[in-house]
Amino acid sequence: MNHNVLVYTLIFGVLILLAAATTTAAESYNSPVALAPAPDSATLYVCAHDTKQVLVVDIASQSVRTAFAVAAPPSGIAVHSSGSPLFVTGDLPEGKVYALDTAGTLLYEIAVGHSPLAPTLSPDGTLLFVCNRFDNTVSIIDLAAHTEITRIDVPREPVALAVTLDGKRLFVANHLPAGSADGDYIAAQVSVIDVPSKTLSGTIALPNGSSSLRGICRSPEGKNIYVTHLLSRYQLPTTQLERGWMNTNAITIIDAVSGEFINTVLLDDVSRGAANPWGVACTATGDYICVAHAGTHEISVIDRKGLHEKLARVAAGEAVSAVSRTAKDVPNDLSFLVNLRRRIKLQGNGPRALVMVESTAYTTEYFSDSLGVVDVTSEIPRPQQWLFGDEVIPCIVRKGEMFFNDASMCFQQWQSCASCHPDGRTDGLNWDLLNDGIGNPKNTKNMLLAHQTPPAMVLAVRDGAEVAVRAGIKFIQFAVRPEEDAVALDEYLKSLTPISGPALEKGQLTEAGVRGKKVFARAGCAACHPAPLYTNLKSYNFDMGTYMDAGKKFDTPALVEVWRTAPYLHDGRAATLQDVLKQHNPDDKHGETTRLTETEIDDLIVYLRSL
Repeated sequence: MNHNVLVYTLIFGVLILLAAATTTAAESYNSPVALAPAPDSATLYVCAHDTKQVLVVDIASQSVRTAFAVAAPPSGIAVHSSGSPLFVTGDLPEGKVYALDTAGTLLYEIAVGHSPLAPTLSPDGTLLFVCNRFDNTVSIIDLAAHTEITRIDVPREPVALAVTLDGKRLFVANHLPAGSADGDYIAAQVSVIDVPSKTLSGTIALPNGSSSLRGICRSPEGKNIYVTHLLSRYQLPTTQLERGWMNTNAITIIDAVSGEFINTVLLDDVSRGAANPWGVACTATGDYICVAHAGTHEISVIDRKGLHEKLARVAAGEAVSAVSRTAKDVPNDLSFLVNLRRRIKLQGNGPRALVMVESTAYTTEYFSDSLGVVDVTSEIPRPQQWLFGDEVIPCIVRKGEMFFNDASMCFQQWQSCASCHPDGRTDGLNWDLLNDGIGNPKNTKNMLLAHQTPPAMVLAVRDGAEVAVRAGIKFIQFAVRPEEDAVALDEYLKSLTPISGPALEKGQLTEAGVRGKKVFARAGCAACHPAPLYTNLKSYNFDMGTYMDAGKKFDTPALVEVWRTAPYLHDGRAATLQDVLKQHNPDDKHGETTRLTETEIDDLIVYLRSL
């Protein structure tokens, strides 16, 4: 065995043990990710992901009344209109929905897909909809029969749902773009499911560069759907940050009745970003739209009537600002929300999920183990922080995770590391980062195993991830930070562990996967992608470079979680693994695949989707 491969194999094994130790140590963090109010508005149920608990928060006393354990990390919660059951999604590769009474007693459970979240009830309370994030499906569950009726395929990583008042249409926020990244247009989509026929009835295209969709909601009277996401300017070289040159942060407005796209509005100010919008909800009266900003630790409060009036005026041909002279101008207008929006700074760190109880916003503050609470209609808002226990003292890994998601580290708060690497992975876009020249954009890489598989960057221009982290702070965040911040970021990235592949069954290879493993070896894939890192840490020239990258060597990527990191190849030209094997390897330089049968290709892909 190659000496370097042997060394890194041993290191990888040690890191897995350290990751397990880190997980154990991190159990003191609640890491709240979702919440839902009881019908009487007296209680909030909060999903504490890392402690595998549902916290029952009494609104009157502003304290945790009790907590009950669930069998898996809870990722989402919905409460039946009668007050019980509570429907909690368990964040597992073979996911579950747990139906619990208000004391936490398990009434029944239903098997769903990989990493379920965002459980959403139909208006009549007879159906439950669930996002199966890494199966790329949405489950529809019959609650009377306690049975999953069907799963509906959607483009990529569904993470949030909103159902119309009549229960006939379900809007699905897909987290990432699907498709190749080397064209003129790439963006995530909103899927529309026809509930009576249980079929996908269409998709709503978002503006070019839309990615990292996180939140979706319906207005109280049922007229509109609102979706939060990033609007990335990936077609520009990353030479500056001013005026949203790289990443802007947005909300898209959809007509819930017709299903038509209305427009996309930027949540930033001209010289101050509002990074990483997440949860979104309307006040009970429908007067305001509220958005939680996970990167800047605040809530935006938008005058809903004023917003729609302004959008109607520009749609009718009226110039409503110096930038927005037509409706097509609005997604580029950083001043569109002037006089229509207030930004309320929260006391906690990392607000994510958000719900409204009348005029009060409640948001889960992930890193400070707390709820952010504010009456958004108050003339002088006074945000409160309701801690779930003692104040959190983060370890170095937790600090690194906080920094990775914190846009206040960035010049003018436009973005965090997570803006391009959501959850430490990829946004599915190509970026021209200037570290290997200008005019040759590369697809965003997964940060999993980055420190364990030097060198860094596709053309190996950085010696390792430590160098890349510090370069990212300087040239992507345009910031100067203490060395200890970079060290913490290193430790967080080293702590990332792979998620079980969606093609596994109970953690094991299927028969097709076993066959695919043999094909992987026979086709020569294992020569450059040996287990356990699935890279030999070398670079090769496969004649895949174009223009200024022609004739260059490219780093051999690790294939761990390759199922999660589409599109593929250095410029994202291959939308799927099938495309890599069948369309972009004509001379068998990238594995001997041209003579494989269709069945062998299918088996090989099953194996790759198991890594």
